[in-house]
Amino acid sequence: MTAQELAFACATAADDAKATDIAVYDLRGTSSLTDFAIVCTATSVPHLRAILRDVEKDVWEKHATDAVYADRAPNALWSVLDYIDVMVHVMGGEVRDFYALEQFWKPENKIEWTRSW
Repeated sequence: MTAQELAFACATAADDAKATDIAVYDLRGTSSLTDFAIVCTATSVPHLRAILRDVEKDVWEKHATDAVYADRAPNALWSVLDYIDVMVHVMGGEVRDFYALEQFWKPENKIEWTRSW
């Protein structure tokens, strides 16, 4: 599985968990931390937990790939799943607006993703 396929699988799983404003960024050649970043919004702490759980479960069941690190601090309303080549940021709306993580990447880094079935 390529990093881009994994990114799309994570975005699809987040979409299935009803995450909103899902954005996928191709950071190859831009970031030394990861090749792809997914940023999505959760509506509440329970929703954030569900998105994390469902992304991990779905990616493992369909692609036998497990996150090497999972930041499970949902009360902060920003948690991360780290798959090395792909990082999934699940954020509450106000936290996402406040930290404006996406301002660090160029608009051309944002890519359209298609659901992986």
